[in-house]
Amino acid sequence: MPAPRWIARVNRIGLNRITRFIAPWAPGWAVVIHRGRKSGRTFRTPLWAFRRDDRYVIALTYGPESDWVRNVLAASGCQLESRRRRYEVDNPRVYRDETAAEMPSFIRFMLCQVLAAPDFLSVEIRRELKR
Repeated sequence: MPAPRWIARVNRIGLNRITRFIAPWAPGWAVVIHRGRKSGRTFRTPLWAFRRDDRYVIALTYGPESDWVRNVLAASGCQLESRRRRYEVDNPRVYRDETAAEMPSFIRFMLCQVLAAPDFLSVEIRRELKR
């Protein structure tokens, strides 16, 4: 069971305001830049993401029903900032992996043992964008 929605709301108000400054450059973090399905507004969501060859794997700590996930799926892609680089990514695919095999060991422990969050989003890198 992913982290409860009330934690997501608290994080949006508090923790996300801090991590959005760290996530664009810190290892294991990224910022997903996506557009709201209804509002059309641009949002920046910090999260755990790891590059795997020509794609990124993103841990869905609040599950696949999160607004940002639904926005990315509806748009068939988004932009992603990681390690001070910005990418256009597409072909989003939600999948379940109870073992979190593509995650580093500490993140795997957090996702499997602490949060019980087995869902992930895979996105393919289309191209690197100039900053």
